[in-house]
Amino acid sequence: MPVVSESSPSPDARTRLARAAVEAFATRGFHGTTTRDISTAAGMSPAALYVHHRSKEELLFELSRVGHLRVLEMVRESVAGSDDPVEQLGILVEDFVRDHAVVHTGARVINYELAALSEEHLAEIVAIRHEIDLVVRDVIDRGVAAGVFHTPDAHMTALAVLSLGIDVARWFRDEGRWTPDQVAVHYRLLALRMAGSVA
Repeated sequence: MPVVSESSPSPDARTRLARAAVEAFATRGFHGTTTRDISTAAGMSPAALYVHHRSKEELLFELSRVGHLRVLEMVRESVAGSDDPVEQLGILVEDFVRDHAVVHTGARVINYELAALSEEHLAEIVAIRHEIDLVVRDVIDRGVAAGVFHTPDAHMTALAVLSLGIDVARWFRDEGRWTPDQVAVHYRLLALRMAGSVA
């Protein structure tokens, strides 16, 4: 779940702060990171963060909100190209897992630092995550209704599929044994088996 583009040749101040925050939160954790750490890493004055964000927590929320909304759009697009639940779930899982591998640092931050958000901000992120869950659950529900999936609890299966994908961000490393595509293809197989695919 990336938040900022790595391809921007001359990032603006907000983008530089966002990139610095992702790296700092990933390395030190939210509570171990100071606003000075973020501003300094962005090549800016210690007070620069407050020009763009009211607090460190608000910056984390913005990273999380943008990242989660992007993923919601991605999973909706993943299922839009087919009416077959088996194909839909397969494509969705490949896209979701590949994304969490490719941008594992940012995805790790916005998924594993949620406890640092305020109650109001957390509620907003939880609502977006629920929308992502509904996309997966709908695909599995329709697959069960069509007789191509066999699982006693589509809701739990959807949560399990998403949890597997999110966890890729925790363990994936660029220098590791597998490429993002290899992980995505294997997780597609696992997800279809979890859903009880008969295809």
